[in-house]
Amino acid sequence: MEKNSKKKCLFVFGTRPEAIKMAPVVHRFLQDEQMDTRVCVTAQHREMLDQVLDFFDIQPDYDLDLMQKGQSLFGLSARILTSLQPVLEDFKPDVVFVHGDTTTTMIGSMAAFYAGAKVGHVEAGLRTHDKYAPFPEEINRQITGRIADYNFAPTAKAKENLLQENVDAQSISVTGNTVIDALYWGMKKLKDYEDDEIQNLKNSLDFNKKIILVTGHRRENFGDGFINIRNALKTLSLQHPDVQIVYPVHLNPNVQTPIFEFLNEIPNISLINPLSYPAFLWLMEKSYLIITDSGGIQEEAPSLGKPVLVMRDTTERPEAVIAGTVILVGTDKEKIVLEANKLLSDAHLYQQMTKLHNPYGDGKASDRIYQFIKSL
Repeated sequence: MEKNSKKKCLFVFGTRPEAIKMAPVVHRFLQDEQMDTRVCVTAQHREMLDQVLDFFDIQPDYDLDLMQKGQSLFGLSARILTSLQPVLEDFKPDVVFVHGDTTTTMIGSMAAFYAGAKVGHVEAGLRTHDKYAPFPEEINRQITGRIADYNFAPTAKAKENLLQENVDAQSISVTGNTVIDALYWGMKKLKDYEDDEIQNLKNSLDFNKKIILVTGHRRENFGDGFINIRNALKTLSLQHPDVQIVYPVHLNPNVQTPIFEFLNEIPNISLINPLSYPAFLWLMEKSYLIITDSGGIQEEAPSLGKPVLVMRDTTERPEAVIAGTVILVGTDKEKIVLEANKLLSDAHLYQQMTKLHNPYGDGKASDRIYQFIKSL
C-alpha cells in the first residue's frame, strides 16, 4: 500500500461470533474517511448474524447469503470461495480482514491470497495443537495463520504461539480481544435498550434464585458428551432447588434431542430458544455462574465478574485457565457437578473468582488494529 493512498479494507465474516468481534473494528475503520472500508458477509449463519448486524448498526456492502439447510463443510467451503471471487474483483481491496477460526475465515483468507490482497487475521494465534478439538476450527485458524500477512494476537500467549511457528514478529501486534470492545459497547447500549426477548426473560425467570446460564453446541460433544452434560444438569437441579438453570438450546438436533428428551419436565430447568446477542448479554450479566463449551464466553464473562465452567477437555484460550477466571471441566458429569457445587456453596471462593483480572484486554483492541494498519 502506498503511504498516501486511500487504503481499501474489506471485512469478511459470516457467523454471529465473528460479527460480534468484528463490529467494533469495522466501526473504528469507518471513522476514518481516508480508509475505504467495506463489509462482506457470507451469512454462513443467517438469522443469528442479522441480529448482530442490526444491534451494532452495520450495513453490509456485499451479502453473499450462502447459508443452506443441512449444509456440509464441503459445499459451504466451495460456495464461499467462488462467491468471494467477484467481490474481490469488484473492490480490489488492499487488506482483507478475517476473524478467528470459522470456515468463512479460512476460505476468506485463501480467496484474498488468490486475489493478491494482504490478509489481516483478527484473533490470531490461538492454538490447542489438536486438529480435532475444536473441529474444524483448529485447522481453520492454523491455515489462516499460514496465509495471514498481519496477525492481531489477543494475548502475549497467542503471539508466542505464532513465533513458535516462525511467523515474522514484525507482522504480529498484541491487541487484546475485540470481544471486550463489543462487550463494553453492548452493555452501554443495553442501558437504554429493550425488546420483547428481554422482557420475556424478565417475566419468565425467577431472579430471586441464583441463575446458572448454560450453553453448549460443539461438535466434539455430540453423543456421549451431551448425555453427560444433561445428566450433570439434572443432578445440579435436584441438589439445588433454589437454583434456576437456564439453557438456550442450540437448534442442531444433535444438541436438542438429548437435552429436551431428558430435561424438559424439570421445574427449575428452563430450556429456551437461542437468544439474540443483546438478550444473551443481558442474561449473562444477571447470571450467578456460567457453564459453557463456547469460546467467546470464556473471554466475555470475566469482564462481568462471572465464573465460568468450560465443558471442554482442552481450550485454545489457556490464559483464562491460568488467570483462574474459568475452570476446565470437560464433559465429565462428576467434575461439572463438583465444581458447580463449590461455587454455589463457598461464598469466599466465588467472590475470589469474580474479582480476578480478565486477561483478554481493556476494550481498546479495535483502535490498536486500526493504528497498526494506518501506520503501514
